[in-house]
Amino acid sequence: MNESRLYEDDELLMLSGLQHYSFCSRQWALIHIEQQWEENIKTYEGQLLHKRADNPGLTEKRGSLLISRAMPLVSRRLGLSGKSDVVEFHAADESTPHGYCTRLAGRRGMWVPFPVEYKRGKPKPDDWDEVQLCAQAICLEEMLDVTIAEGALFYGEKERRVEVLFTESLRSRVLAYLSGMREWFERGETPAARYRSGCKSCSLIDICLPRMKTSSVDHYFNTYMEWETDD
Repeated sequence: MNESRLYEDDELLMLSGLQHYSFCSRQWALIHIEQQWEENIKTYEGQLLHKRADNPGLTEKRGSLLISRAMPLVSRRLGLSGKSDVVEFHAADESTPHGYCTRLAGRRGMWVPFPVEYKRGKPKPDDWDEVQLCAQAICLEEMLDVTIAEGALFYGEKERRVEVLFTESLRSRVLAYLSGMREWFERGETPAARYRSGCKSCSLIDICLPRMKTSSVDHYFNTYMEWETDD
């Protein structure tokens, strides 16, 4: 991935696609390359949860806390665009390290950005949600010229926050996933289907047909191996 160049508007990938890609590269390509989408109960519940957080342009002040909803995000360096559910800005104090706070137009003092992403369900065993949140933080860092150490995921089923540290390891996974997305996008191709347990919860299972396509691939592979053995 070439991080030295700056991407133009028509080259920007959707930030939300990072979660799709980290879950399944084929699901991401069906949505973001082939423009296919199907609703199921989980995607519908997720939309309802996000509607509670999204209110573009609204900034709410609660004492030393500013809350910005549906804030547009962009990184020309990574070639990403999207929006946050919520970005909290906490008033900085003497203990805030230099470089971890920023000035905001029309506000006095220095502020510490803290992105919050809303998710239906409960915390997942994999890093799909953390990757998306970390990408939001990287966009904010570029936009505000600041370092962001942590954010949070709010899970609707548990109605609680889970704090996420933006470690170098997590940042590296964001870049690795994004590199894969960029490669498939520029080639305009969709990865082959491979059935796994997560397919059962995917809203695109009837479009993807992973069982059928996986069986076909395995059949041709086994047939080829039989031919090679006969030779």
